Amino acid sequence: MKPDEIDAMVPRWVESGLSSSLIAGLELSKRLSRLHLVFEQAIKAELAELGLTYAEFDVLAALARTPAPHRMKPSELSKALLLTSGGTSNVLQRLTAAGYVEREANAGDARSRWVQLTAEGRRVALAALDASSRAHEEVLAGVPEQDVRAAADALREVLTLVGRRRFR
Repeated sequence: MKPDEIDAMVPRWVESGLSSSLIAGLELSKRLSRLHLVFEQAIKAELAELGLTYAEFDVLAALARTPAPHRMKPSELSKALLLTSGGTSNVLQRLTAAGYVEREANAGDARSRWVQLTAEGRRVALAALDASSRAHEEVLAGVPEQDVRAAADALREVLTLVGRRRFR
């Protein structure tokens, strides 16, 4: 196994007396952060060509993945994308101004509105999903599929144990 930039930090952690379990946790979090940054940079570069931010892409992708007529309530979008209601509102305003989504009354609940993809929004969402796929393939080029699968499965195990905890 080839060492990476995180391995260079480990001797300092050992010298400072950190426990092996804490060092393993630090290695995990540092590598996750680094990997997230690599994916994010690759995806953002692709999305920039479409004039989209990552948050806009997330909303368009979530709507595109729902069955026709590709609509959700803003509260559902916030929950699905782990965004605040204010953050969702700002993104929806930009997407509405761009003509990618439209807001319509919810006949079943006058207190809420639907957010729905327009035809142009669906076209852009599909192009953005293709761009995201290209970015993922580019980042993972040369990494054996079984290694990616093993890492994804191992992270699932870790996340199921820690993912429900709430921190301040």
